[in-house]
Amino acid sequence: MSKYLLDTNICIHFIKGEFDLKSKIQKVGFQSCFISEITIAELLYGVEKSAPERKAVNLQRVINLKTAFSEQTITISECLEEYARQKAKLKSIGRRVEDLDIFIGATAIVSKLILVTRNTKDFTNMNGITLENWIDA
Repeated sequence: MSKYLLDTNICIHFIKGEFDLKSKIQKVGFQSCFISEITIAELLYGVEKSAPERKAVNLQRVINLKTAFSEQTITISECLEEYARQKAKLKSIGRRVEDLDIFIGATAIVSKLILVTRNTKDFTNMNGITLENWIDA
């Protein structure tokens, strides 16, 4: 059975109830889906950038997601060496990728998970990564 790491953009669409992601997650099995603690950080950053009248609602949505995935949230501590390898490789080929995306990609690689993302271009040059786009496929 395949296991999946949901990228931040997928989690944003999931939180918003877009693209029937709830059904897609149910189809593969909720227990087969994971998130990175980096995704939580990125979502909290989004909350901080929210308009004041949306901040409380957005924070509650992130808290709900964090709670739902509490047993399936992967820390980055095991991914530090892979992050360094991937960043060095990407730099050597002149490919600039945001550090947090490299951490998420490294998490997928180390954890042997398929990375579900809409931003496949951010990850295509990472060695050993498997990608799926559940939105534009």
